[in-house]
Amino acid sequence: MKDLKNSILAVKSIDPIVGNDDTEGTGVGVDLAGFEGALMVAHLGASLDTLSGSVYVTVKFQESDDNSAFTDVADADLLGGANGVVVDAAAEDEVVIQRGYIGKKRYIRVIIDHTGTHTNGFPYSALVLKGFPRHAPVS
Repeated sequence: MKDLKNSILAVKSIDPIVGNDDTEGTGVGVDLAGFEGALMVAHLGASLDTLSGSVYVTVKFQESDDNSAFTDVADADLLGGANGVVVDAAAEDEVVIQRGYIGKKRYIRVIIDHTGTHTNGFPYSALVLKGFPRHAPVS
């Protein structure tokens, strides 16, 4: 086996929570300075509400130059699938959604966007794995 611990750094974007609105689902921006690659990971549990076409979440990946003004990452800058993954049925929750980031911005984050009334909430968390460090080992 090869050492992976000294060449990647896991940073939280969203703390584990049972969220029911966009305030709770807005991830913290992660600074990519000193790294040449990143993987954004959203982990969703089983929704505590009945999901449907009017009650759902959308997992989005965002980027920023200044950790203030964020915009959705273009699909061309994501590896592993498109941006804006909609989870609107019980068969779609309890999932890990990940996208490699190949864009040029310094900051990235994960957003869990809520649509409809989530009375009981939706358990989730998100990480950014920073890789290809300019200086290793990472700490």
